[in-house]
Amino acid sequence: MTHADFRLPYLAALERKALWLSTWTIHNANHVRPNVDGLKVGGHQASSASLATIMTALYFAVLRPEDRVAVKPHASPVFHAIQYLLGNQTREKLETFRGYKGAQSYPSRTKDVDDVDFSTGSVGLGVAQTLFASLVQDYVKAHGWAADRREGRMVALVGDAEMDEGNIFEALLEGWKQGLRNCWWIVDYNRQSLDAVIREGLYARFEALFTAFGWEVVTLKYGSLLEEAFREPGGDRLREWIDRCPNQLYSALTFQGGAAWRKRLLDEIGDQGPVTQLIGRRSDEELARLMTNLAGHDLPSLLAAFEAAQSHDRPVVFIAYTIKGFGLPLAGHKDNHAGLLTPAQMEGFRKAMGVRPGHEWDRFEGLDLPEADLQRFLDRVPFNAQGSRRLAASRVAVPADLALPHQPALSTQQGFGLILNELARSDHALAGRIVTTSPDVTVSTNLGPWVNRRGLFARQAMADLFRKERIPSTFNWEFSPQGQHMELGIAEMNLFILLSALGLSHSLFGERLLPIGTLYDPFIARGLDALNYACYQDARFILVATPSGLTLAPEGGAHQSIATPLVGMAQDGLAAFEPAFVDELGVILRFAFDYLQRDGEAGGPEERDVEERSWLRDETGGSVYMRLSTRTIEQPQRAMSPELARNIVNGAYWLRKPGPNADIVVAYAGAVAPEAIEAVGLMAEDRRDVGLLAVTSADRLNAGWTAAQRARERGLVHARSHIERLIADVPPHCGIVTVLDGHPATLAWLGSVRGHRVRPLGVEHFGQTGTLADLYGHYGLDANAIVAAAQALVPGRPIRHLRALP
Repeated sequence: MTHADFRLPYLAALERKALWLSTWTIHNANHVRPNVDGLKVGGHQASSASLATIMTALYFAVLRPEDRVAVKPHASPVFHAIQYLLGNQTREKLETFRGYKGAQSYPSRTKDVDDVDFSTGSVGLGVAQTLFASLVQDYVKAHGWAADRREGRMVALVGDAEMDEGNIFEALLEGWKQGLRNCWWIVDYNRQSLDAVIREGLYARFEALFTAFGWEVVTLKYGSLLEEAFREPGGDRLREWIDRCPNQLYSALTFQGGAAWRKRLLDEIGDQGPVTQLIGRRSDEELARLMTNLAGHDLPSLLAAFEAAQSHDRPVVFIAYTIKGFGLPLAGHKDNHAGLLTPAQMEGFRKAMGVRPGHEWDRFEGLDLPEADLQRFLDRVPFNAQGSRRLAASRVAVPADLALPHQPALSTQQGFGLILNELARSDHALAGRIVTTSPDVTVSTNLGPWVNRRGLFARQAMADLFRKERIPSTFNWEFSPQGQHMELGIAEMNLFILLSALGLSHSLFGERLLPIGTLYDPFIARGLDALNYACYQDARFILVATPSGLTLAPEGGAHQSIATPLVGMAQDGLAAFEPAFVDELGVILRFAFDYLQRDGEAGGPEERDVEERSWLRDETGGSVYMRLSTRTIEQPQRAMSPELARNIVNGAYWLRKPGPNADIVVAYAGAVAPEAIEAVGLMAEDRRDVGLLAVTSADRLNAGWTAAQRARERGLVHARSHIERLIADVPPHCGIVTVLDGHPATLAWLGSVRGHRVRPLGVEHFGQTGTLADLYGHYGLDANAIVAAAQALVPGRPIRHLRALP
């Protein structure tokens, strides 16, 4: 008896149990648990059932502790059921599936307790994540880290309809360019999408596509019962009929059952000869079981295919034919995606599964094998052999100060490049753990000097032929296994998913990386779903978005970002900054390197101690977004005190503190600093107490303010946020003019802190080409507009230096 034969009875029992538990978990959430608000809880019983066999084979036989899996979102209940059987999930969490603090609707690294490798839920993103995680594993190995750890496979369980997502195909191209290895995608080819049955012949397109990108394609169509039937007399005609059968007809017959199969087969291929006898030898139940014995539901076929693919490290796509709703009363029906078993159907399913009332959650209820034998089998499952598979990595020390350039005039983008260049020149451990990446805008985002010194990453060295041929070039574009820049094609979705994978390296592979990704600020919008996905997973990275706003004046409205400051404020897990000066940028970048590595527990201020100057949740850490500019501005000549550095990180500081008689304060962020400074200078001749507030992070100011308000509402009456401390002495009658090269709502809320009148200036509409002066004048961001806004806030006090508006 072979090893595979020994496992089959146990795997068959566990498959049965996983199907029952996933189906019951969804039923319990919708029909048993009290529903206080009347909303449909939902779940995906049919989508879970189509993957029950595949996931059983993987988790109980094939996967190893070093492997990482992205589970199809709609198969979340099967994942939770399997983890429950393995002892990694609790009954309480299953009973509150899709409820408050229960098992999540879709697998979540941050919300679930059962060792989720990759969050999934926005379809397609988890699939691409496995590809980029494979590339990150190669990066870690090539740099000589984690030498004692075996390479794992990054596995994605993919719905066939999920393959419509464009980001998957963008990732495929990048994988081909980067020499992808150790990646499996298993397509749940059930031929049904959310709304309908999918188009005929899609599998052939999959085969051609993956083959073109260098993947091995393994098509798993027929199970062992069908293969045996094909060897019987007349079996060849049965195979031909199945191969020609349209997807819709196959699904319909599956739903109708054995009698419908018999009638259709006899009508179309019955000839009173061998094939008729083949059909006639089977009862309706046996015929239905035969005709639905696809390889995706056949453990021997799956085990053989998976174990054969373990002999090499090439990427493999398995196209596994399955039936949506397999084993359930709604199997095959085109409406079954969001369908739920009725209580009557569930009662029939319970009886068929041998589950007694009151024993629905028992781990081995309804199974024929002895519980002790099943438990011994589970104790030896390779995937679970080492317990929790979340790894940890030591923190990388961050220098007390970063070396800054001292030019009298610079842009923040230039400053960023120069700071990284100085890091690249150093031998500090921090520099060795930085990995940069960019979607084909490496040079135009000022990463060129870093790349010149640290090189581009590839598993195999590639020389810069321009340099080899002695052609003068500013940049040295050499690839090697020790390079620290991963160059991408022009695909922002790929950038964010790669940042997500790099930013989880400490947990996935036990090695700390400090990723920095650069792109043009307006094109954050092209990858917002993937950015949100990366933050939801708690991946840690620095996003440098530059150039931004109207400072891309000659390139027109399509390249001039408007809403990105609001994205930075709204995106959870991402601390957003917009410095105006390079010394601010240096402080923020140093903070970011440290912030990425923090791993304190989440929770509101009422649950634990917080830094009471700001009321920010800085113990938890997170990712950082810096919105930079190509606009060269005069740099302040000043010493960086600890207090100023702290204020920069917390979100704002007084560049000119208002006096006791102030009636105007100007608050600015980012590249409009010269206009704000000029405007205050013009007004100061008439209003000597006018204040100038430099906002470095509207996001952190707002977050601290809202957190302090919540704390006060819960009885911590002393709670004061950073912005409340800053403007505590600003007179109540004072007006505030806010200005930034972005949407005015970013700073408009400042008036709500203490009830001041506010006139927010910013950009609300698509720009056009022109000079920066043209556009700042047109959109009301120049000094003249700021002064005019102040005049409107404080009528009756004319400003002598106000110029006529254009």
